[in-house]
Amino acid sequence: MLATPTFSLTEMNFVSIVPMLILLVGALIELIVGMCLKNANKQLYVALSLIFLGMSCGSLFFLENVTGVSAFYGMILIDSFAFLGLLIILLAALLFLPLTLTSKRFHDFSYYEFYSLFLFMCAGFAFMVSSTHLVVIFLGLETASLALYTLIAMHNRRTSFESSIKYFVMGALSAASFAFGVMLLYFASGHLEIGAIWEVLNLNEGKNQILLFASLAFFVVSLGFKLSLVPFHTWTPDVYEGSNAFLAGFMSIVPKIAGFIVALRIFTLFLPNEGVQYLFYALVVITITYPNLVALVQTDVKRMLAYSSISHAGFVFSAILIGENAYSALFVYWFLFLFANLGAFSMLWVSRTKEHVWDKRYDHPYEKFSGLIKTSPIIAVIMGIFMLSLAGIPPFSVFFGKLEIMSAAISNGFIFLACVMAVNSAIAVYYYLKLIVYMFLKEPVVENGELYTQNATLPLRIIMAIAAVLSTFAIFYFDVLMKIIHTALYYL
Repeated sequence: MLATPTFSLTEMNFVSIVPMLILLVGALIELIVGMCLKNANKQLYVALSLIFLGMSCGSLFFLENVTGVSAFYGMILIDSFAFLGLLIILLAALLFLPLTLTSKRFHDFSYYEFYSLFLFMCAGFAFMVSSTHLVVIFLGLETASLALYTLIAMHNRRTSFESSIKYFVMGALSAASFAFGVMLLYFASGHLEIGAIWEVLNLNEGKNQILLFASLAFFVVSLGFKLSLVPFHTWTPDVYEGSNAFLAGFMSIVPKIAGFIVALRIFTLFLPNEGVQYLFYALVVITITYPNLVALVQTDVKRMLAYSSISHAGFVFSAILIGENAYSALFVYWFLFLFANLGAFSMLWVSRTKEHVWDKRYDHPYEKFSGLIKTSPIIAVIMGIFMLSLAGIPPFSVFFGKLEIMSAAISNGFIFLACVMAVNSAIAVYYYLKLIVYMFLKEPVVENGELYTQNATLPLRIIMAIAAVLSTFAIFYFDVLMKIIHTALYYL
């Protein structure tokens, strides 16, 4: 007779999904509140969202007893990658969400559904990074993506609808590719859990090579889309342009760190193969270089930042190619990039107007910032700090992230890759300094400096101040950040 399967709550280990449960419950509560209080101020939903995000972030530090322990029969794993990924996701959400508290009433933020979808999206990304089971990763990916498509469309502009549809179509292709990759990997190994797949592949070395490389091709397409790797990046500038600056900045950080962690888990299955290493080498070099060259000719600051974020993604993706010695550099780089990019997009957000004052198509052409030092000197100086940081100029924050990545590359014998990074860092300086030239050396087009701060409420000023301070004084906390990340990676 077959033994009766036992069900144990202890083995389920519910504590491991507390951060995600808080977000899901919070999203449902906001829907209920929104249906009951039809005319509630949007500040109520922002406050509720921040409370649930804060509770979720706080709960991470009570997961010490379940760190590295598999839960839900292998479907959830809170390891060091998951812990750091969750920390970046929730920290970014806590910093970006107050940007919705603008002085002007933008259409998308008047709906309570916006804030509920935002929490659902964060929960989806949280599940992505907290699992080594391919089905759970796929479910998290789709939960987050469907919410994000809707959030983009809620901006209620023609370009927003266009961006949402384009993102949806490309996202559907990405999801289908991921599903096919999972299917082929299952055929090759008989498992859906990455650790079990790894063991089978080691035992059956040399077998099922066709299935393995076919699954790799699908995973490269799927994750290449999520990470904006060239040539799967084409959606990025258009979607960023059609989204509001708040969502564009958020998309440049959170979906990518979730994608990096999933890529790190999956691609390590294939990296022992020398041909795969050459493929990834080419992907990294092209992704770092091509967007940098295209960014040189952009006339809109938001599109320039979109292309620059693709290049930054190439820098970070190189850590997966370099190997375990670069994993600390991956998380350090993205922590530092988070604050610099938060600041840059916040500056675009505070100067956002519903009317196209400077250009018929773009909201943020370079000409918009001409002579900003004369009309709004504080804004010009702060924006200059963020541009210098993103350019990787010392002593600003992203410089230390690039230094760590390049040091790891050199230490592991990737000398040519380090040279490519150095050359592209020099190229990037040009288009970041281009905005500084407009702000400091050209005459103002508009004399009214209040246009640049019309959305700058107190919460936005606080967020910009935090981003500016952390981008400027990274030299004082960089060593501490490195120690924290190193401890989280190797001792949790």
